[in-house]
Amino acid sequence: MTSKERAELRAQANTLDTTLIVGKGGVSETLLDEAARQLDARELVKGRVLEASLLSAREACDALCEALGAEGIQVVGSKFVIWRYSEKLAQQKKAAESAKKAAVKKVNPVKTGIRTRRKAAKAEKERRQKYFHDAAVQAAIERRKGQNS
Repeated sequence: MTSKERAELRAQANTLDTTLIVGKGGVSETLLDEAARQLDARELVKGRVLEASLLSAREACDALCEALGAEGIQVVGSKFVIWRYSEKLAQQKKAAESAKKAAVKKVNPVKTGIRTRRKAAKAEKERRQKYFHDAAVQAAIERRKGQNS
C-alpha cells in the first residue's frame, strides 16, 4: 500500500466512530469475528484499547492485522485503524454506480441540437442528389429516344 493510499484512508477514518473495543480479555475469538464482520461490511474500522487491557494499541492492531489479513493504517494513543479489501462491498459499490448511470443519462442540449441539424442537412443533401440523379437519368432516356427517332 502506498503512502498516498494510506493518507487517504487516514483522512476517511477521521470521521469514523470507534466500533471495535479491545478490553482486558485481549484479542479473543469473539473480537476477531466481530472485526472480520465489520471489515467485510465497511473495509475501514476504527478501534480502541481500554486501559485495563494488557496490550498496547500497537500490539492489538498488529495482532488483529495478522489474524485477519488486514493492514494497520494508523495508531494514535489508545486508538487504531485497520483496513482490508472487501469484495462484497466492491460489488455493492459497482452495482450502485451502474444503477446510477442507468438512471441518469447526461444530455447536452447543444450537442443534441448540432446532431439534429447535421442529420437534417445530410438528409436534405441526399434528397437533392437523388432528385438530380433521377432528373439526369430521365434526360438521358429522353435524349436516347430523340436520337432513335
